[in-house]
Amino acid sequence: MKKIIISIIILLVLGGLLFISLKDNKKDTTLTKVTVAEVAHSIFYAPQYAAIHEGYFEEEGIDIDLVLTPGADAVMAAVLSGDAQIGFSGSEATIYVYNGGEKDYPMTFAALTKRDGAFLVSRKKIDNFTLEDLKGKDVIGGRQGGMPEMTFEWALRQNNIDPVKDLNIDTSVAFPAMEGAFIGGTGDFVTLFEPNATSVEKQGLGYVVAYVGEYGGEVPYTAYNAKKSYIENNKELIKGFSNAVQKGLDFVKENSPKKVAEAIVDFFPDTDIKDLETMVKRYKEADAWRETTKINKDEWKHIQDIMIAASELKEYAPYDKLIYNEK
Repeated sequence: MKKIIISIIILLVLGGLLFISLKDNKKDTTLTKVTVAEVAHSIFYAPQYAAIHEGYFEEEGIDIDLVLTPGADAVMAAVLSGDAQIGFSGSEATIYVYNGGEKDYPMTFAALTKRDGAFLVSRKKIDNFTLEDLKGKDVIGGRQGGMPEMTFEWALRQNNIDPVKDLNIDTSVAFPAMEGAFIGGTGDFVTLFEPNATSVEKQGLGYVVAYVGEYGGEVPYTAYNAKKSYIENNKELIKGFSNAVQKGLDFVKENSPKKVAEAIVDFFPDTDIKDLETMVKRYKEADAWRETTKINKDEWKHIQDIMIAASELKEYAPYDKLIYNEK
């Protein structure tokens, strides 16, 4: 009798394991794989990584294949060629493509960040820093025509500093090489996203003196986009994707920097968890992340005000053609 009972228990356990296995396999096959071209890999995008870690995309039936594609122009190329279904970059990139005459142009459908993600790092320690301290100095900025550089220039102009006459901004250094160039001795200042800004500080080679996003105002800074035809043919997927991103935004808003750091640590295996917590806290306190993925007309105009001031745009691009709002 004892042997019969043991046999029954074993069969039940094996049956349960088989059921779980079949359930998992079924779940995997029902997910729609979506390749996302990510413009950079930064703690600035913590809500996205949190959404992936917490399973929010899977809840919406989406399997994310996140591919690092440095530079907004490269992201646009990946989206237009079909190598990626969804791009993640500065929303200015979609304007450039639209103005270039592309018929099946990318539309922005969800935003993740609402301010510039760069911190201004000084080679020397400066107490009570102001933008006036940049006058006469050499600064490693971002790519000409990219949102980081345009926002930085906007911030300077808003504080009556001429980005051409009052300082020297080097826009020739590629985004991934900016930290290395600064460490190598180029520039008095550099604009860096996290984890690079903290990396320079930890090495004792620089000091974070300001957050550029504080000066630039609110814009749909980094956002998701897809070709118009893809959105039209996959409205439910786009809706689910946006829902997952919104859950990621809610997660970072509602949880402590420590818990957020624990959720995204696998995406930054070379970063100490304590440093990661500090970086998340820095962005949370800077109010860098959005409350909602939806983009309104005022902020869409503001991002173009910045582009026009940088002489990268001549006239405003239409909101209703480049911003997709779920019907």
